[in-house]
Amino acid sequence: MKRRDRWAVWVPLITIFLAAFVFWGLLRILPRPNAVSVLEAFLKWRADILFNAQHTLSTTLKGFAISVVAGVGLGLVIGYAAAVYRPLYPLLVAFNGPAKVLVPVLVVWFGIRQGAMSLLVVWFGVGTMPAILTAFLISFFPIGVSVATGLATVEPDSQDALRSPGASRRESFLKAGIRRSLPYFLASLKVAVILALVGAVIVETVVGRGIGFMMLQTIQLLNVSLFYAVLVVFAAMVVALYAIFAIIEKRLTGWAYREQSISA
Repeated sequence: MKRRDRWAVWVPLITIFLAAFVFWGLLRILPRPNAVSVLEAFLKWRADILFNAQHTLSTTLKGFAISVVAGVGLGLVIGYAAAVYRPLYPLLVAFNGPAKVLVPVLVVWFGIRQGAMSLLVVWFGVGTMPAILTAFLISFFPIGVSVATGLATVEPDSQDALRSPGASRRESFLKAGIRRSLPYFLASLKVAVILALVGAVIVETVVGRGIGFMMLQTIQLLNVSLFYAVLVVFAAMVVALYAIFAIIEKRLTGWAYREQSISA
């Protein structure tokens, strides 16, 4: 990717990030962040902050990876055949909301049952299953819906153009479908990974580990400077994850952008 394209991704994100904190500081109803005290708090507690941030990132990526595999698989099944797409696609969209509502219930259930689920505990780590489950459930649906939409909207002309002598209809469909659904899929990853991160942080306020738990502790201790230091790290994680997947999207699907096709 060209340096100009990378700057086109990073500069708007960093600008919005800084503007959000300036706006926060202008609000009268919230404690104002002091840059010096926030930096001092970060330097003092950086080991704890970075340890919890690493735990949150690991938990998020585990749940997100599962959601990618499951979302792509379900998207391929739903998007491949119109007879399957019509009844199942509305159900997939409709189930999105209830699944998120059930997250707190599932978190409590997994917390109670985790002792009996020794294999999962060994694989994912103690106290991480609720956060991984939440990250998976929240990020699973955007990926599945996007892949299914990309496959279901493949034009018949595109399938015919890619059909080679001796190739079956399924082979030609998959060739056209993969190219068609790739922009949808990569665009959904930018949203899904942020949803996974936010979901994991929210659950961490309950399970007692990670960035979410540390935020809750700073609020209980009324340590405003440390709270903002943790918040800055969390916001930096959000920006970094979004930018990484935005760069991947630009690199793999640059042909799908209108401005590039016109300049070419």
